[in-house]
Amino acid sequence: MQFLLALIVAGPLLGAAAALLPAPPGLKGKSPDQAVLRHGVFVTGVILLAAIVLTLGFDHDQPSKMQATTDISWIHALDVRIHLGVDGISLPLLLLTALLTFLCALYSYFKPPTGPAPKAFVALLLVLESGTLATFAVLDLVLFFLAFEMVLIPMYFLIARWGGEGRQPAAWKFILYTLLGSVVMLLGLLLIGVKAGTFDMVALATDNGRGLTASVQVIAVLAIGLGLAVKTPMWPLHSWLPDAHTAAPTVGSVLLAGVLLKMGTYGFVRIVLPIAPDGMRTFAPYLAAFAVAGIVYGSLACLALAKPGNKGDLKRLIAYSSVGHMGFVLLGIATMTPTGVNGALFANIAHGLITGLLFFLVGALKDRYGTADLDTLAGATGAALYGRAPRLGALLAFAAVASLGLPGLAGFWGEMLALFGAFDPAAGLSRPAFLTFMAIGAFGTLLTAAYLLVVVRRVCMGGPRPAGETALTDVQGYELAAWTPLVALTVLAGLWPAVLLGLTDPAVQQLLAGGTK
Repeated sequence: MQFLLALIVAGPLLGAAAALLPAPPGLKGKSPDQAVLRHGVFVTGVILLAAIVLTLGFDHDQPSKMQATTDISWIHALDVRIHLGVDGISLPLLLLTALLTFLCALYSYFKPPTGPAPKAFVALLLVLESGTLATFAVLDLVLFFLAFEMVLIPMYFLIARWGGEGRQPAAWKFILYTLLGSVVMLLGLLLIGVKAGTFDMVALATDNGRGLTASVQVIAVLAIGLGLAVKTPMWPLHSWLPDAHTAAPTVGSVLLAGVLLKMGTYGFVRIVLPIAPDGMRTFAPYLAAFAVAGIVYGSLACLALAKPGNKGDLKRLIAYSSVGHMGFVLLGIATMTPTGVNGALFANIAHGLITGLLFFLVGALKDRYGTADLDTLAGATGAALYGRAPRLGALLAFAAVASLGLPGLAGFWGEMLALFGAFDPAAGLSRPAFLTFMAIGAFGTLLTAAYLLVVVRRVCMGGPRPAGETALTDVQGYELAAWTPLVALTVLAGLWPAVLLGLTDPAVQQLLAGGTK
C-alpha cells in the first residue's frame, strides 16, 4: 500500500521525464508524435490502475484512519517530513484525478491538441497529474504548499501554448491570480507551523487548534482562506476562471474544472476546519455569504450568456456555472457540520464528473461547428442536435440535467446535503443567518435549472436540418470510450450515494472532532 501511494504520486513525474526522451525505434508506430501520445495513455493508465488497486486494498471498515502512510524526515531543521497517506476524504479525489487524467490522455491520443509538438504537452499533463495527486496525498503543510504550486506552471503552458483565442492573456491572468493567492496562503501555513511547532497535518488536526491562540487562528484562516478561495474559485475572486476555461484546450478545461478547483475546497476541509476551528468559526458566516453570492451570480451570468443575441460562449457559460456549483461546496464547508462537509465533498466529486463531461461535449461541439458561440450553435431556428447527432444531443442533455441537480444523478446529493447543513449549522454559528443562506442557495438551484434548460432547448431542439446542409458527425468510438465512465459514475453516485458517503462520513466526523472519535 505504501509503495502504491508513492507510485501514484511520483509515477507521473517519471513518466513526464520519459516523455521528453526519444522514443525507441520499435515503439514509434506511425510517428514519434503518436508514440509520445501513446506513452501518455500508458502512464496515466498505470496510475489509474494503481489507484484502483489502492482503493480495493483500502480498509473500508476504518475510512477515518490514515492508510498507506509514509513518514520520512526531509528537512530536519524545520521538521518538514515526506508524509503521505490517504483516508476516506482524500481517496475519492485521488481516484477522480487519476480517472480524468487518463480519459484526457486517451482523448488526446485520438484527437491531438492543436499546437506545438505533443512531447511537451504529454510531459506537462503528467506533471500536472503528479502535482494534483500529491496535493491530495501529502500530510505536511510545506509539502502541501509545494504540491499546490506545482500544478500552476503546467496549466499555464497548457493554456498559453495549446489554447484558443485569447490564450496568452488568459494564461497570465490564471497564473497571476493564483500566485498572489498562494503567497498569502504560504504566510498562513508558516504561521501555523511556527506557532504550533510542527507542520504535520495529522498532529495539527488531532490537536484541533488547542495549541494555537484565537488571534493566531483568525489570522491564519484569513491568509490560508484567501489563497484557497482564489483556487476554488470563490466569488469575487473568480474572474480568472471564465477566461482560462474559454481559452484552454478541451483537456485543459476538463482538468481545470474537474480536478484543480477541488484543491482549494480540499484545503479548507483538510487544513482550515480541523487545525484552526475557532478562526474558521469567526469567518464561517462570511464564507457562506460569499458562497451564496457566487451561486446567484454564477447563475445570473449563465442566464445572460444563454440569452439569444448575446453571443454567449458555451465554454464560458459552463465556467460560470462552476462558480455557482463551487458555491454550494463552500456553503457546505461553512456550516462546519458533518452533513454540510459531507455534502461539500460529495458535490466536489459530482462536479468533477459532470463538468468534466460537459467540457468534453462542448469541445466536441466546437470541433464540429468550429465555434462554441451559442448563437451560432443554435442557428436561426435551433440547432436540432437531437436530429443531426442524436447521441451527442442526448449526452449533452444528460450532462445538463445532471448539472442542474436532477434527483437520481450525482449532482443532486451534494447540493441537497449542503443546504441541509445550512438548515442546522454548527454550534456558535447564527442559525437565522444560515437559514437565509439556505434560502438563497435554494433559489440558486432554480436559476441553475433555468439556464441549463435554456441551453438544452437552444442547442438540442429546433427545426429540421435545411436541405443541403452537411450533417454533423455523431459521437465517435474514442469519444464514447472517454465519456462513458463519466456517465456511468454520474448515474452510480446518484443512485447509490452511500458508496461515497460511507467513505467520507467517518473521516469527516473524526476531523471535526479533532481525532477524538
